[in-house]
Amino acid sequence: MKTWIVALLALMLVACAAAPTAPSRPPQGILNDQLFDGPSTYVGAEDVFALSDEMRRFLRVDIADELNVKGTRQGLFDALYSQGQLKLEYDTLVTKNAAEAFATRSGNCLSLVIMTAAFAKELNLPVRFQRAASGEVWSRSGNVQYYIGHVNLSLGVKYSDSVFQRASTDQMTIDFLPPAETRGMSSRVVDEKTIVAMYMNNRAAESFALGNMTDAYWWARGAILQNAQFVSSYNTLGVVYQRTGHLREAEAALTHALEREPDNTRVISNLASVLAAEGRVQESLALSAKLDLLEPDPPFRYLNLGMAALQKGDYRAAHDNFAREVARAPFNGEFHYWLAVADVGLGETESARWELARALEYSSTQKDHELYAAKLARIRQASSAVNRTP
Repeated sequence: MKTWIVALLALMLVACAAAPTAPSRPPQGILNDQLFDGPSTYVGAEDVFALSDEMRRFLRVDIADELNVKGTRQGLFDALYSQGQLKLEYDTLVTKNAAEAFATRSGNCLSLVIMTAAFAKELNLPVRFQRAASGEVWSRSGNVQYYIGHVNLSLGVKYSDSVFQRASTDQMTIDFLPPAETRGMSSRVVDEKTIVAMYMNNRAAESFALGNMTDAYWWARGAILQNAQFVSSYNTLGVVYQRTGHLREAEAALTHALEREPDNTRVISNLASVLAAEGRVQESLALSAKLDLLEPDPPFRYLNLGMAALQKGDYRAAHDNFAREVARAPFNGEFHYWLAVADVGLGETESARWELARALEYSSTQKDHELYAAKLARIRQASSAVNRTP
C-alpha cells in the first residue's frame, strides 16, 4: 500500500495469507550489526512475560479469594474485566511488556495479551495465542503509515481446579477490543515465539517513529532472531536500512520479505522506493504497477482528498471524502474526527456531535481521547448556549 515516503510496517501482524516454508534462521548478510551503535536500552525476550512483584501480589493477595471461589481461569478472567480490579485502558501508543502494561493499567492488544498470558502462565493455565484476520486497518504518524493487526488469546483449564473440571478443548477467549470490532473475525493459532517477534517488531516501529534508528535496528534484529519466518520484521529492517542510507542492505531485506510474500503491498511499496533511490527506475516502476493492480484504492486516499478540500474551504467535498473513509474503516477515530470537522463547517452541529462521540469511542491513544473529548465538550457547550438564547 502506498505512502507519502515509505510505507512502513506491519506494526503487529502481517497479512494472513499462508507463505511458503521459510528457513529457521535469517539469510546470511541480512543482519549487519556493524552498521549501528549499541542500543540505548536492553533488547531481549527475557522480560516480555516476566512478572513484577506487584503482579505477584495481585495474584496472591488481591484476587486470591476470587481464584479460589471461581476457579483459576474464571477468577482471572473476571479480575481482568472487572472495573473494580484492573480498570484496563486500551492505548496503542506504546507496546509494553507484561510488567509495564500492568503498572500503567494500559496497552495495545498485544501488550494486554502478553500481560494476560504472563498471569496465566504463573497460574499454570494453558495459553493459546491467536492472530485475528481483522482486515486492513491502518494508522499513521507524520509521513509514515502503519498497518495494524490484532491478536487475542484463549485460556484452557487446569485439571486441579475444584470448580472447573472440563475437557482440555474447552477454551475461553479473551479479547480487549470492543465486541463490535471483533464480531465475525476469523483467527489462527500462533506460537509464543511469534508473539515475542511481534512485540519486538512493534518496539522497532515505535523507535522508528521517534527517529531512533539504532534502537529500531536492534529491535527488528531481535524479532528476526525470535522468528525468522515473521515477514514483518524483514520489512521493518529494510525500512530502517533505507532511512539510514544503507540501500543495498535495505534491498536485500525487502527482497527476502517479498520472496516470502509476493503480494505483500507494504513490502512492494518499500522495495519500489529503495529501487528508485538506487536509480533503478524501470524496476521501481514495474513494482509500482504491480502495486496499483493489487491496491487500486490505497489507504488514506479519501482522507487526503478530504484534507485538500478542507484547505480550499470546500466542506461538502471534504465531508463526502471523509465519509468514504469512515465507511471502509468505521472504527478509526481519526476519520470520524475529520468528518466532524467538515460537519461543523457545514453547520451540521448534531452530526458533528455524533461523529465526535464516535471518534472518542474509537480513540486508540490517551492523547487522541483527550483531544476528541475536549472538542465534543466544546460543541455541547456551544449548543447549550444557543438553546438558552431567548
